[in-house]
Amino acid sequence: MAFHSSMKFLFAGATALLVAACGTANIDHVRTAQPTGASPFNVALTNEYRELAVYEADKMYDWPDSVTWSKKGLAAANNQLVLPEQVGDWNVPADKVGELTTARQRLVTALDGSARTKLPADAARAQAMFDCWVEQQEENWQFDHIAACRKGFMDAMEKVDAGMNPPKAAAPAPTGTPAPAGPYTVYFAFDSANLSAEGLRIVRTAADAARNEKAPIAVVGHADAAGPSDYNMRLSLRRAQAVRDALIADGIPVSRITASGQGEGDLAVPTADGVREQRNRRVVVLFR
Repeated sequence: MAFHSSMKFLFAGATALLVAACGTANIDHVRTAQPTGASPFNVALTNEYRELAVYEADKMYDWPDSVTWSKKGLAAANNQLVLPEQVGDWNVPADKVGELTTARQRLVTALDGSARTKLPADAARAQAMFDCWVEQQEENWQFDHIAACRKGFMDAMEKVDAGMNPPKAAAPAPTGTPAPAGPYTVYFAFDSANLSAEGLRIVRTAADAARNEKAPIAVVGHADAAGPSDYNMRLSLRRAQAVRDALIADGIPVSRITASGQGEGDLAVPTADGVREQRNRRVVVLFR
C-alpha cells in the first residue's frame, strides 16, 4: 500500500513537471510575441492574454491556467479567431453558471455584432476579463480576484454597449409628473428560456431604468398554452430566472430582484389549450 501511494505521488509529480516543461515554451513565447498581420482586435487580445498568462505564471505560479492564456494569446497573435471560454468547460459553482452564461451571451452578441472591428480594444478587454472571471470563479476562493475580473468585464462591456448603441438625441422634457419606468416585456422562442439579441437589448434598457428607479423589481415569467401546465410553470420560471441573471450581469443588485413564474395562468392573448402564441411566451419586468 505504501509502495503504491509512493508511486502514485511520484507519477503525479512527474506529470506536473512534464506539463510545466511543455507549457513553459508557450509562456516564454507569449511574453515577447509580436502580432504579424493581425487585426486591431487580435493585437489587443494578444496583449490582454499576455497579461493574464504572465500574471498567473509569475505571481500565482498557476502553470495550467498560464498555459491556457498563453495559447490563446499566441493564437490571437497569429490572427486566428479566438473565442471566449465556454462556461460548461469550467467547473464553476452551480449558482454562478446562470450569471456567467448570460454574461457570455451578452459578450458574444456584441462580438458578432461587429464590436471586434468597431471597438477592438474594449471588446478584447471584455473577452479577456470574462475568461479571467470564469477561471477565478472555478477556483472560488480568491474573492477579491473574482470581483476584480467581474468588474473588469462589466466596465469593458459598458464601453462596448455604449459604443455599439450610441445615445439618441434627447427627447423634449415631458410636462407634468413623469410616468414610472416599464414594464418591460421580453419575448422567447417556443419551448426556450434563452434570451435573444433583442431580448438582451430590452433587459439592458430595463437595467438602465432600474439604476434610475431604485425600486424593487419583479421579474415574472409566462408560457403559452402549448404543452402540459406543470411543464409550462417550470418553463416560465426558467425564463424569469434568465432575465434575472441578465439584470444581475448588468449590475443590478440581486437583493432588489424577485423572480416568479405564472406558467400559462395569465395569458396576454387568450387562446385555447395547446395553442402556440408568441405574445404569451414572455417575461415582464416591473418596478414596484
